[in-house]
Amino acid sequence: MVLLLSGTIHAAVPWSPSRPVKIVVPAGEGGGADLMARLIAEVVEKRRFIPHRIQVVNKPGGSGAEGYLHVSKLNGDDHTLLITLSNIFTLPIALGAPYHWNEMTPVARLGLDEFILWVHSESPYANLQGYLKDVRSSPEKFRMGGTGVAQEDQIVTILIEQTAGVKFAYVPLGGGGSVAQALSGKKVDSTVNNPSEARKLWKEGSLRPLAVLDKARIESAPWNSIPTLKEKGLDVSYLMLRGIFAPPGVGDSVISFYRDLLRKVYDTEEFREYLRKNALQPAWMTGGEFSEWLAGQDELHRKLLGKVGLK
Repeated sequence: MVLLLSGTIHAAVPWSPSRPVKIVVPAGEGGGADLMARLIAEVVEKRRFIPHRIQVVNKPGGSGAEGYLHVSKLNGDDHTLLITLSNIFTLPIALGAPYHWNEMTPVARLGLDEFILWVHSESPYANLQGYLKDVRSSPEKFRMGGTGVAQEDQIVTILIEQTAGVKFAYVPLGGGGSVAQALSGKKVDSTVNNPSEARKLWKEGSLRPLAVLDKARIESAPWNSIPTLKEKGLDVSYLMLRGIFAPPGVGDSVISFYRDLLRKVYDTEEFREYLRKNALQPAWMTGGEFSEWLAGQDELHRKLLGKVGLK
């Protein structure tokens, strides 16, 4: 007996978005996360990498917890992404925000961001030593602007305080862009803004950098003119995550699509120039390696928060 089978075999069609994709930013407009998210959206549209727009949605409430909680509840939503800061680790530990980073789906690490201690250009302080000398002599008089409670800015501020024997009056503000504008408007005395948040104001002449919070100087000009805290005898360094997550329960084919899309963006001249101009360290990482790195960062931030008394 011969059995004849007839029919058509269809190859599996790779997943791709069927409508606009949202990138949720757990921070306000003008900060480092917001600027990077908007650049990604711009590059995707300009290069026509997908036939749909990417929409940037800011959810800065609760020092960013609003954005993380929102995405953590979008189980299986394959048209939403999240751009992350290192406060993805700190908010649950320090403030009890009811989510955990590993409930969501890591996609890719895009960069590591620097912190710089800034003062206003019209302040009398041309160097780190002079500024910290006066801060030390007047505890809690000098206002340090930051992005919120238990945020990266507060962590590095306390690390400086502990290492230098000083005490600032920490002023939590809405986001990195707002913090830089507050310093430009002389509403605070200093900030620890990321380079991207303060670069334009520095170029315009309203801000002055005193020190980089890293183990070595930033390599690219004009950033390489700024000394490190370590050069001045203060062993304080900290780098911030710039990465992309998807909600929980998103399939492997979806993650593969977004990983490939982000790699295309990462390899463009526009994105590489953004990293160079804004002193971000290129740091592409995906898959199991990225998940292991995230677990290590979670443990690191638990220790840091304990050290600075925010845990």
